[in-house]
Amino acid sequence: MSIVVTGATGHLGRHVVEQLLEKVPAEQVTAVVRSPQKAADLAERGVRIAVADYNTPETFDGLFAAGDKVLLVSGNEFDKGRVRQHQVVIDAAKTAGVALLAYTSAPGPLSAALADDHRGTEEALLGSGVPYALLRNGWYHENYTENLAPVLAHDAVVAAAGEGRVSSAARADYAAAAVAVLTGEGHENTTYELGGDEAWSFAEYAAELSRQTGREIVYNPVTVEALTGILTGAGLPEPLAAVLAGVDASIEKGELVVDSGDLSRLTGRPTTPLAEAVAAALKG
Repeated sequence: MSIVVTGATGHLGRHVVEQLLEKVPAEQVTAVVRSPQKAADLAERGVRIAVADYNTPETFDGLFAAGDKVLLVSGNEFDKGRVRQHQVVIDAAKTAGVALLAYTSAPGPLSAALADDHRGTEEALLGSGVPYALLRNGWYHENYTENLAPVLAHDAVVAAAGEGRVSSAARADYAAAAVAVLTGEGHENTTYELGGDEAWSFAEYAAELSRQTGREIVYNPVTVEALTGILTGAGLPEPLAAVLAGVDASIEKGELVVDSGDLSRLTGRPTTPLAEAVAAALKG
């Protein structure tokens, strides 16, 4: 029996593998990657490396074994048909008879276009008959703290979220929840709504940045159309810019507020405060 993590060298997947290695022997962990070079350090520590690509279905043939627990980390190729990519993994998991397939999805209330592929994947997974766990991950702190350069250059947080609030948490928090599900019992056919303990507004985010930098950083609310223009001007393809700006519209409606408590319950500890993530980003 193995615990298999797809996208294992990605931002979230690597956190999951690192935390799994604190709980189970390395030989029980399989990291699915496209580039084995990126996983060389994991191989040296005894992790089994499997090379497979969502876009090449045959690479998943025989990759899973009966009784495996699998984490399907959602793909990030928005232009490649993510539901079709994820279906490849679901089909392979069904053929193998895995014990559990956990999928990193999006919050249930999220109506933005970003959620469409997640809903499609959830339908495919539930229709497959494979024992599942839906990890509906809320927004990551890092979505903001890893992109501080333009904020600090203009002393302004720009968003199209109005006074909406976000229950974000650190990637490491969501990884810890995935590890709890993959190493625990009784998670079959369960849906978890995951988010940070404390929701925050963009005005509060700007105030926290001001406090930690000693500069006056303001929140500049704009329209969805204006934000789409700003993002395309920064080099993002227009379709992706529109999807990201659409998330802000959902934030304004309250769709990224998660108050289930599932994340801290699964991990057994409070989620990482936004202020801590900001401090780490400013230090880095």
